Amino acid sequence: MHYSGGGEGSLDRLLPTVSTGLSPRKRTTSQCKSEPPLLRTSKRTIYTAGRPPWYNEHGTQSKEAFVIGLCGGSASGKTTAARNIIEALDVPWVVLLSMDSFYKVLSAEEQILAASNDYNFDHPDAFDFDLLTHTLRKLKQGKSVKIPVYDFTTHGRQKEWKTVYGASVIIFEGIMAFTDKELLQLLDMKIFVDTDSDIRLVRRLRRDITERGRDIEGVIKQYNKFVKPAFEQYIEPTMRLADIVVPRGGGNMVAIDLIVQHVHSQAALASAHQAQPLPQTLSVLESTPQVRGMHTIIRNKETSRDEFIFYSKRLMRLLIERALSFLPSQVPHTTPQGEDYEGRTFHGKRITGVSILRAGETMEPALRAVCKDVRIGKILIQTNQDTGEPELHYLRLPKDISEDHVILMDCTVSTGAAAMMAIRVLLDHDVQEDKILLVSLLMAEMGIHSVAYAFPQVKIITTAVDKKVNDVFHIIPGIGNFGDRYFGTDAPPDWSDEEMDEPSC
Repeated sequence: MHYSGGGEGSLDRLLPTVSTGLSPRKRTTSQCKSEPPLLRTSKRTIYTAGRPPWYNEHGTQSKEAFVIGLCGGSASGKTTAARNIIEALDVPWVVLLSMDSFYKVLSAEEQILAASNDYNFDHPDAFDFDLLTHTLRKLKQGKSVKIPVYDFTTHGRQKEWKTVYGASVIIFEGIMAFTDKELLQLLDMKIFVDTDSDIRLVRRLRRDITERGRDIEGVIKQYNKFVKPAFEQYIEPTMRLADIVVPRGGGNMVAIDLIVQHVHSQAALASAHQAQPLPQTLSVLESTPQVRGMHTIIRNKETSRDEFIFYSKRLMRLLIERALSFLPSQVPHTTPQGEDYEGRTFHGKRITGVSILRAGETMEPALRAVCKDVRIGKILIQTNQDTGEPELHYLRLPKDISEDHVILMDCTVSTGAAAMMAIRVLLDHDVQEDKILLVSLLMAEMGIHSVAYAFPQVKIITTAVDKKVNDVFHIIPGIGNFGDRYFGTDAPPDWSDEEMDEPSC
């Protein structure tokens, strides 16, 4: 379809009024690949693909993400403003979301028009607002999303996906950032970057010629036919919706400093609550002489590897059996003799085990031994040594896991960082929170509190609880590094065995 600069109904999306309630939108799937999700400054690295959010003592985010909307004409300096804001915010995790990722997929006819600079990319109808609104809403709620990346050379979306996680601050920039009613409601601060039209034209010429392989005649033709009329008709009128107008483009550091001060006052993070009684969602295996004896053996630093593995497996079997008792059940009706029997059988679609690599994988045989045909998934989480934060590196989950009861396995939980990220991944795959059971041989009180307050419906099952975590976040008195002792290895410095993770809150 050929979009002209004007058209009937062209102001339908402009100057929206805020309405109550947001109607749900159908999920749209797209594939893409983007530039590296980080911003390097002279002092540090800032991750612009977000991170799993912090939670407060009620198990919810302390606040929804604070969303900054940046609008302005093409080449006005929106990206520069966004980067300057990110650097001045002095937080390690943000989301930088560009409207350029959400251009619609062109038809064959539209591809021909685009190749001859006759397709209007500066019209609201050129953007997939349904996907954009759905994506920004999920990010604002702290959920992960997949974002398409648009290739301006081929005028199409790339095949790969870019995964972005929610964060406390989201910066969304685009020429039509203020032109959709529903999208506007998701913005907590609206900034208009106002730059002289001559400067914008020069910047656009330089960018389109050097970065997008276009010729000067085509750029000027497109600017006069589409870009300039679109700015006057769709973009400039939305300036009055802005909370702040930044003159002279993204390099105006006085304006940037004022913006950053406001964001800091509105988007403070809360710490997780710790000094409370152990939660009711926790179940600890009864400390029988048998269980106590096995703990004595595996906690002893002189125990051989063979004995460590043998008694760990015994504990794992008891732990898994205990976890199964928390699955929903129903009463069978009759025996072969026709008599009633008040027994129990699993009442659910499926049971899936998910191990947090690498130590959690050692619990899979115990689960397979008691659950016939159980499905297994794996999650690899490693600690970033620069930031001390857990990061998701590998994920393999069974199809339709959203319908299953999931037993999440990790052998030790100290701070809860890896377990919380793994639970977040399961929730992002639509697993119901009350269908997740976290099982671990040993847990520290810190990790139990972190998980329980973040995810109050997750059942936590362990064989023992230790009270302390030392200054390098090892459980005290603890069990040592479980993965090292079980596999007979020296752990790589960034491996994700829970006792090596930094605290998640």
